[in-house]
Amino acid sequence: MNRAATVALTALAPVSWGSTYAVTTQLLPPDRPLFTALVRALPAGLALLAVTRTLPRGAWWWKSAALGALNIGAFFPLLFLSAYRLPGGMAAVVGSVGPLFVAALAALLLSERPTTRTLLTGVAAALGVSLVVLKSAGAFDLVGVMAALASSAAMSAGTVLTKRWGRPDGVGPLALTGWQLTAGGLLIAPVAFLAEGAPPALDGGNLVGYGYLALVNTAVAYWLWFRGIGRLTATSVTFLGPLSPLTAAVIGWAALGQTLSPLQVTGMAIAFGATLSGQLAARKPFSETERNARKVSMDAMLSGLRR
Repeated sequence: MNRAATVALTALAPVSWGSTYAVTTQLLPPDRPLFTALVRALPAGLALLAVTRTLPRGAWWWKSAALGALNIGAFFPLLFLSAYRLPGGMAAVVGSVGPLFVAALAALLLSERPTTRTLLTGVAAALGVSLVVLKSAGAFDLVGVMAALASSAAMSAGTVLTKRWGRPDGVGPLALTGWQLTAGGLLIAPVAFLAEGAPPALDGGNLVGYGYLALVNTAVAYWLWFRGIGRLTATSVTFLGPLSPLTAAVIGWAALGQTLSPLQVTGMAIAFGATLSGQLAARKPFSETERNARKVSMDAMLSGLRR
């Protein structure tokens, strides 16, 4: 599969996540963010474990637990906390610095040296998202801002470590996704029950909403996301993130009767342009064979210098 097709399939993950707001507000019971995070993660993870019938082995027990904690267990609750405490889409604005976090971590852990173009593109993406979702300044809430930054940092670290560690031999992205969703869901479960109590009574619409979130919005979307991380650079993948708030804005306009101002449309164009620029700027990562060949060549050169 060529790179363009891989980028397109990976982009379906943040596009799917952009539907979360509409599904949550229209189909789910109110004020149960942790229960919603639990239902998104744990059933999807257990279903993927049942399908793949593959469990972690050796070091991958703690690696999958660490990735699950970052990508799911910490990210979901922190994201919901910031969304509840910050007004007018400010959580999405603060969270849109993710590409800059990933660029810094990728330089440190993956030797993906960020270019000036990458950094400017990250700033443009954050600016575009802010124009789309930021309705009003609102009151400054330190806890909300810190939660939004922490959620973005957790997802960024999880993305980079997923790229750095790869996958065990013979294990596909579907199994890796199942490990992380299960680990993250198990971390969320006690927090959800302690903070929110017993699960609420559910009607038919609630079941449809939770089913969509667990299967399409989480199991399939995260499989596509982790699959993309394995085939693209970490920076390239994270620059697809702005598609999530853009999708949410389009769904709000098309399905929920919300209006889009000229300023929001301008922001959408800037954010989408930054997403495209992020893909064009990203260099294809070296394959394992290419990396080994480069290492052998470097070792030979150093050996010659020593003589």
